[in-house]
Amino acid sequence: MGATAAIIGAGSSIIGGISSRNASNAAGAAAQRAANFNASIIERDIGLLARQRGIINENFEIDTVRAGEAFEREIQGTAKAGFGYAGVDMSSGTPFAVLQANAKEFDYAMSVAEFNNEMTNLQISDQQEDARLQAQLARMGGDASRSAYRSSGKASLISSVANAGLGISGSGYF
Repeated sequence: MGATAAIIGAGSSIIGGISSRNASNAAGAAAQRAANFNASIIERDIGLLARQRGIINENFEIDTVRAGEAFEREIQGTAKAGFGYAGVDMSSGTPFAVLQANAKEFDYAMSVAEFNNEMTNLQISDQQEDARLQAQLARMGGDASRSAYRSSGKASLISSVANAGLGISGSGYF
């Protein structure tokens, strides 16, 4: 009867270890799925940032064209009309210097706008890289959790087999 109990106890211990290993493997797989889901949400942000970049760059192009047209129409046109109305020759002297100064100021304003657009694009690139790294980190965390759960399950199985062996050996059956 003692040997039978030892064998039943050993079998129960092994079954418990297998069950624990299976549960740990399932928990590890769930942790990996959760990490992959989180990573996919983070990666969605990369696409949104790319769309944002496209919109910003398209707006910059439109604004550049419109600013050039407005400059020519409003600033230079007003200066030309004023000098022309006064009967001043615009090909040299003060009128020409005023038109040149206006053009230099416009060029400077356009250079600043271009620089600001480039900085915005760099910030978007930085945000995209950060999102890529966060997604990678989320997946790595899932891998680590899955590995830890699997290791725990294997340790539990090994422990249960060892306990089963000790139980049988201690029963005097072998």
